[in-house]
Amino acid sequence: MTNPVRWGVVAPGGIADVVTADLLLVRGAEVLAVSSRALPRAQEFAAKHGIPRAYGSTADLLADPDVDVVYVATPHAQHHEVARAALLAGKHVLCEKAFTLTLADAQDLVDLARERNLFLMEAMWTRFNPLVRRIKSLVAEGAIGDVRAVHADFGFTADYDPSHRLWNPALGGGALLDLGVYPVSFAHMVLGEPESITVHGSLAPTGVDADVALLLAYGSGAHALLTCSLTSTPEVSATIVGSGGRIDVPEPFFNPAAIVVNGVEERVELEGTGYTYQMTEVTQRVAAGYTESPEMTLDDTLAVMRTLTTALGALGVDYANVR
Repeated sequence: MTNPVRWGVVAPGGIADVVTADLLLVRGAEVLAVSSRALPRAQEFAAKHGIPRAYGSTADLLADPDVDVVYVATPHAQHHEVARAALLAGKHVLCEKAFTLTLADAQDLVDLARERNLFLMEAMWTRFNPLVRRIKSLVAEGAIGDVRAVHADFGFTADYDPSHRLWNPALGGGALLDLGVYPVSFAHMVLGEPESITVHGSLAPTGVDADVALLLAYGSGAHALLTCSLTSTPEVSATIVGSGGRIDVPEPFFNPAAIVVNGVEERVELEGTGYTYQMTEVTQRVAAGYTESPEMTLDDTLAVMRTLTTALGALGVDYANVR
């Protein structure tokens, strides 16, 4: 690449800290700016990562004509607002998952990006892990026959604090949006969008989902059994079972360094902490003029949001009026 793709980071929290460190390893990418509602926080983050420009508001970063791509790392409840503002400012966008709180907001962003011919992608980094790419190829090649079942679990025990983002509905809290998006996206990658969804779970006193089990059913007879939890710690692993074999994805299945295919282990040495693959994808696609990634399409994101929205609705969780 002759000219680097220049990135701006919105909301320098914990996830942005890890992702930015990996982004600095990506050839052809330059981390140019960071913004926070508190300018000193942005300046501290900029100093830590060697970022030349720090801003005290998202608007100031979006007004910077040199920023090409905006990485949105805010809590879920601000994803739609910030990503929309970035698209309106003519910036390409990588937005953390879960993409938005509602399907309507996700569709709005997709429509806007397509209307303005701008790159937009949900930051589902799992899809770009080299072994997850390998799994997708193995399934397509029939290495385990016809897929009959996908099992995946993700949970941890989080202390209950109604003001914390995990438990606060105003911040998009709940197990599904924070954790469940991973097993749901994994199942969609393997089996596609389900024909029906059965949901069981429990709610926290704040009204967000605390534990959820999903049974996704497909016309072929295949199924996906997925769980997520903020109150227990299952093994964060996945299994794909086919008519002619199986693929086991050890913990953590969302960023595996090893998989077991029909009893044979395959391993890789991951670059950075594993986010470099996603950041390389966006950097290269933007440089090449793409408006979405073939490996994490906008239609994929909308399909996952439909599943999450159906599940949340079945539990009585509604974020439609949360802003």
